[in-house]
Formats: sequence, C-alpha cells, structure tokens
Amino acid sequence: MFPGPLGVSLAGKALDKGLWAMDVVQIRDYATDKHRAVDAPPAGGGPGMVMRADILAAAIDDVSRDAENRDAESRDEWPLVYLSPRGKRLDRNMVRDFAAKKGITLICGRFEGVDERVLEGRDIIEVSLGDFVLSGGELAAMALMDAVVRTIPGVIGDAATLDEESFEVGLLEYPHYTRPRIWEGREIPAVLQSGHHGKIKEWRRRRSEDLTQTRRPDLWKNYIHGKNDVK
Repeated sequence: MFPGPLGVSLAGKALDKGLWAMDVVQIRDYATDKHRAVDAPPAGGGPGMVMRADILAAAIDDVSRDAENRDAESRDEWPLVYLSPRGKRLDRNMVRDFAAKKGITLICGRFEGVDERVLEGRDIIEVSLGDFVLSGGELAAMALMDAVVRTIPGVIGDAATLDEESFEVGLLEYPHYTRPRIWEGREIPAVLQSGHHGKIKEWRRRRSEDLTQTRRPDLWKNYIHGKNDVK
C-alpha cells in the first residue's frame, strides 16, 4: 500500500530528492507461528479480532531501536502514533509539531483494534482524522504523512502558498477563480480584476470570515476568541 499516492506528485518528487523518507515495516514479520497471525479473539468475547500486544510490541521495539540509531534521544523527538477513531483530532498545530520531529512511527491498526496494553506500555499517542471508521490505519497514515510532508521546506514550490491555506490563521480559505473571466454566465468578482492589492486582500479576508462563520461555527468561535485575546 505504500508509498501509494505519496510516491507521485509533489510528495513523490520530494521523496526522490531525499527531502523526506519512509520505511515500511510488516507487522506479520514478527509473528511467532507458521501462519504469521498477528491477531486473536477479544478477551471477554465479542465480534472481530484484536491485534496482539506481544507481536505489535516486538515490531514497535525494533523500529524504536532504529530511531535511536538515528539520534532520536527521546520519545518526544520520535513519537509513536496509532491512527485511531478515538484519538485526538489531527489539526494544523499537530501537523506542524510532527513536522518538527526527527521522525514519527505510525502504527496502522486492523481488525477491531489493538490490545490496550501495548498502547499503555509503549506510551503511544492516538490520533484521529475524524468521526468515522476506516478498514485500516494505512489510509489515515497516508493522509497524516501527506499533511506533514507538504510543510517540509522545498516540497511546495511557493512556500507562501502554505501561509494562505485553510486553518493557517484559524479561518477557511477564501474562494479561488481563474480563466475564463465569464463561465456559464458567472463572472469573476470585479475586485479580483481591479489590480488593487489592498482591496483584494480585504475581500479575501472577508470571504474567509464569512465562509468560516457559516460552515464551521466551531472554528469561528475560536477565531473570534483569539482576536479578543490579542486585543
């Protein structure tokens, strides 16, 4: 499954240039039986299967030793992250924080999840993409990786692009337009054709505020609160 979409476009070019790197570890390689099984029925009964703590821990410990060999002196410098619906919601601040680390170990669960003891015993951070469930953690890991990789200097051609994206100032991004000037009777807003940079900037900020207030009242509330704190 890896690198998948991370091997193409901007992320793929950056991977080829060595701006970032990834190692994929197959958890089944740490299984102890001929079938390479990594799961077992849940204690107490119930549907599905659960990833075993001993096998997953063996994989994690092996990867953690590799991280230590890359001069990661503490878990904070190279965190262990388990993609889980019950984790803390991934946001811009978390992405920036991950990008500043020496590395991240992402754990992709399957089945009903993983044995709780390995999460506790290895000080693993749980991170969620949202209030929904995927068949496995691989797609979630790719999304997190893409969000982090694109913040690495040199990956995005124009670094200023990152400064105006959604969430960078606590707002959703303003609408974009390009040629043709009129399409199906809809014309590009006149202010964007005026050449007046001050008015364009003001219009974009106002549209960002309008969109955020309408579509993400939770973000709007935090934005207003932040503005009041600054004042």
